[in-house]
Amino acid sequence: MTEAALQHTHNEHQDVTVKFVTFLLGNENYAVHASSVNEVLRYTDITPVPGAPGYILGIINLRGDVLTVIDTREVFGLPPQEVTSQSRIVVVELEDCVVGVLVDRVAEVVDLHESGIEPSPNTGNDYAVRFMQGVYHHNDNLLVLVDFSKLSSL
Repeated sequence: MTEAALQHTHNEHQDVTVKFVTFLLGNENYAVHASSVNEVLRYTDITPVPGAPGYILGIINLRGDVLTVIDTREVFGLPPQEVTSQSRIVVVELEDCVVGVLVDRVAEVVDLHESGIEPSPNTGNDYAVRFMQGVYHHNDNLLVLVDFSKLSSL
């Protein structure tokens, strides 16, 4: 086998790591691909939009741009919770727009091995499963990997 072929074979078996931003909703751990996160904002007053669907909290002014803020708890079928000093708006880029998603707390940025990502379990909640990219066991926690690009299909 040539050295190039050996190198190619070695690269195929190399485990790729991907950066994710982890956040909490209640006691549940979630993660979103870091490449889709533009920034993380402290909670700011959100202006309600009359007639908007229940999962849309409203809009905020982000440096002159109007940003729609989504209630992540509502999307995942979780009960509402009071906003705290730990609450954050994660600004994520979807295919055709940028939105904010309200989370209870942002935890950290982690490197996850692609080989450790498991398919999403069948929870019986087809609505929430649409946003799940898979699950990952990380430091004794189960991370639910979220794909917010699916929000544009709501």
